[in-house]
Amino acid sequence: MSNRELAKNLIDQIPENRLFYVISYLQGAAIPDEMPNTGTLEAMEELDNGGGHRFSGSTKDLFAELMED
Repeated sequence: MSNRELAKNLIDQIPENRLFYVISYLQGAAIPDEMPNTGTLEAMEELDNGGGHRFSGSTKDLFAELMED
């Protein structure tokens, strides 16, 4: 019996009032894994190698700094 068949058989044994929890879990598990784009991968590599810029301040100051660049 495959894992898919086993899962379907187990679902049939779950009481109706508990299926909501199983459905919520299955919906989360059914979302495909997403791969980060090239820019994100490069940024993560930069951080892993000690690069990048750490900002500490208010959101207003952050946006002001970003607008300067």
